[in-house]
Amino acid sequence: MARGARTLVVCPDIRGRVASTHDPAARIEEAKGLALAIGLDIVEAFAVPIREVRPASLFGEGQIENIKVQCTLHEADLVIVDGALTAVQQRNLEEKLKRKVIDRTGLILEIFGERAATAEGRLQVELAHLDYQAGRLVRSWTHLERQRGGFGFLGGPGETQIEADRRMIRDRMARIRRELEQVRRTRGLHRDRRGKAPWPVLALVGYTNAGKSTLFNRLTGADVMAQDLLFATLDPTMRAIRLPGVDKAILSDTVGFISDLPMQLVAAFRATLEEVTAADVVIHVRDIANPETESQKEHVLAILTDLGVIDESGVPTVPIVEVWNKWDLLPADDVVDLLRAARQQGEDENQLIVPLSALTGEGCDDLVEAAGRMLTGDAREHVIALDAADGQRIAWLHAHGDVLEDVEAGDEAHPQRRLRVRLTPREWGRYCRLGED
Repeated sequence: MARGARTLVVCPDIRGRVASTHDPAARIEEAKGLALAIGLDIVEAFAVPIREVRPASLFGEGQIENIKVQCTLHEADLVIVDGALTAVQQRNLEEKLKRKVIDRTGLILEIFGERAATAEGRLQVELAHLDYQAGRLVRSWTHLERQRGGFGFLGGPGETQIEADRRMIRDRMARIRRELEQVRRTRGLHRDRRGKAPWPVLALVGYTNAGKSTLFNRLTGADVMAQDLLFATLDPTMRAIRLPGVDKAILSDTVGFISDLPMQLVAAFRATLEEVTAADVVIHVRDIANPETESQKEHVLAILTDLGVIDESGVPTVPIVEVWNKWDLLPADDVVDLLRAARQQGEDENQLIVPLSALTGEGCDDLVEAAGRMLTGDAREHVIALDAADGQRIAWLHAHGDVLEDVEAGDEAHPQRRLRVRLTPREWGRYCRLGED
């Protein structure tokens, strides 16, 4: 699929099927966003109502003819169907339209294949792609009737080309799964190591293009790819940040969620999303200016529930901060109503909501303070008297705790400093062990 290919985007609107978004226009915009994410030239996009799904081609003959006319009119070389196509439907549509056809799953796989940067990400994409292609060999080969001989060790005489290819795909998938299992073990060891270290982990999650990477860059000063594109970030990135009362925390930027994510990718990227399950705080970033923000929130919460971050009764197993990003894009009249809604929702659901703009930085300090409070929620106040010359411990308490008071004590012969400081149980344990190593 060449970048810049002239592309027609078709969104099937199937009667009786629950749509991934409530507004057909929003579905078309999301499909166009996916196509733009891989550099395609969109010449036309429209929805096609379907009363009855045709097993052979999805669309009716008249609808296919109309799509073909639009392709000719706009000189389109590629047709994207924003839905799932069976191998037979894809083959038949290509034959009738005389053009290459891909479905939503194939398009997302193309994006992931282009964007994956790490060895793990590339393995996960290849596994998902092979899983997808395994069921489509019927359209990839036109010489299935041809037999090839053999000596028996490649599958025996009479093995068809497609059987050999399926066997090669299965073997390659098995090797990738073994490599990914090693990756999972390695990541698990890293998580265990971080668990033993004193640094809590905060995971950014949210619908794709909600502004997670922009917020990540704002909070950490990093330079992670942050563009107005769907799936701008695929591989998890981690950076250290400082929070009130927390000397060091790890902020993790993860892959964006999306409705109707291909099942192959849900399984293949499980290892990446496991970072979320190990987090001490989950920061759910929402594009509050998007008309489909509520629908997007539902999709994210559904995936978090599947990961175990939210239990079956809807209660989070780890603290979740809901960030209302792109606050600066809202009309002034909407701000007052949304602030009232945020207060009401926070009271009803006992949830913390932070409006902000990752682009301008407005509200980001509120998020930092809120995250710090969440991580130090079990902190206890301690009164500690130290020798005035014990600069190491005094500096440590200022760096790792929330020092409420630091005054001179003792007398001239034995000058002291008396500190009133809030420390989490973990930090208090670390303080008590200072000097033991």
